[in-house]
Amino acid sequence: MSKKIEIKHPDKAANTGAYSAGVMVGEWLFISGQGPLDLTTGEVIHGTIEEETLLTLSHVQKVVEAAGGTIDDIVKCTTHLEDINDFDRYDAAYASFFQGIKPARTTVQSVLSDGIKIEIDAIAIISQK
Repeated sequence: MSKKIEIKHPDKAANTGAYSAGVMVGEWLFISGQGPLDLTTGEVIHGTIEEETLLTLSHVQKVVEAAGGTIDDIVKCTTHLEDINDFDRYDAAYASFFQGIKPARTTVQSVLSDGIKIEIDAIAIISQK
């Protein structure tokens, strides 16, 4: 098995739990669930589903970039929505974030903590140049 490498979110200063923001194995990057947080304080940033979606995706993007990739390297996302009735508004915000071929995706309704509306994890393939 290839060596695991921890990838850290560049802005994270607060303790938000016992996990790695990302784990790189070979060219595969596995990104833990990200949410609408201020990662310097650990506080939830409540907003509309669109605002929380874009903030959450920006955290995913920063982890990918910390591993040397771009959002175009993301091949799969799993999204947990607090309210599946937000799907259309979330989907529009999500679609605006990705250009070109969108990642494969699963979206489900889940019970989320701290009143957040969304959590997204992702998988990326980052070519070593």
